[in-house]
Amino acid sequence: MKRLLSVILSTCFILISFTAKAVTVEDSKGSFTLDYQPKRIVVLEFSFADALAAVGMSPVGIADDKETDRVLKEVRDVIGSWASVGTRSQPSMEVIASLKPDLIIADISRHEAVYADLQKIAPTLILPSRRETYEDSLKAAAIIGKVIGKDQAMQARLQQHRKIMAQYAQQLPQKIEVQFGVARDDALFLHTKDSYAGGVIHALGLANAETGRDDTAYRQTGLEQLVAINPEYLIIGNYVTPSIIDKWHNEPLFSVLQAARQNHIYQVNQNTWSRCRGIMAAERMSQDLVNILVP
Repeated sequence: MKRLLSVILSTCFILISFTAKAVTVEDSKGSFTLDYQPKRIVVLEFSFADALAAVGMSPVGIADDKETDRVLKEVRDVIGSWASVGTRSQPSMEVIASLKPDLIIADISRHEAVYADLQKIAPTLILPSRRETYEDSLKAAAIIGKVIGKDQAMQARLQQHRKIMAQYAQQLPQKIEVQFGVARDDALFLHTKDSYAGGVIHALGLANAETGRDDTAYRQTGLEQLVAINPEYLIIGNYVTPSIIDKWHNEPLFSVLQAARQNHIYQVNQNTWSRCRGIMAAERMSQDLVNILVP
């Protein structure tokens, strides 16, 4: 009887220990549970690689658009090498499967259509990235921290991040009007206050330019509209050179722009400001703004 009781108690202890490892979070599809700590993680957006790097973890695969330099340098310095699983818009299911992941982290904006296919390969945590705000990116990082068994480390890193951002904010002139946009050869897209970049700007105590309609995070803008918005500082990430901004320099109307008159038009790395997102990305962007705005 004593032996039987001992076996029962041992079995209960094992079951309790196993259950204690299970983590349940809410992702973009609802409740997500994982009952082990993942070791082979594939991420399908740059912000998810940023979150892993923030707590010293390395993914085995990244949807890096087949260009390693698109992963933020600060992230690359932490995670080392990885296998490319293709583009963020169309990651390769075959390559992902070949890496034998035990967790996939996908973007609800890009990967909802292939969510079921990803689940057949490995448990798939699906979160916002492509159209997330700055605060949403921090919430996503916190969820990732719980799922990968690094909750305490992630909370500590997020606390450190808030302190770092506050330190940058103290260095910056407050309430000046800053507008970021990405420029192609034939179009300018302003990132409004509802965008990721707009959220970083706001978090630093700076003001976003009023762009009128704020129903979208990215607003295609013509020269006349830009003059009407008339930001004090214009931060541009060029996708190509020459971009439409370079062409507008030759337009008489461009000289009316406040930022042009005051020589307040600055170039930043469009990849960092537009594609990356995440804890380390926000800190890199903040350092850029200090370099630009502090004499």
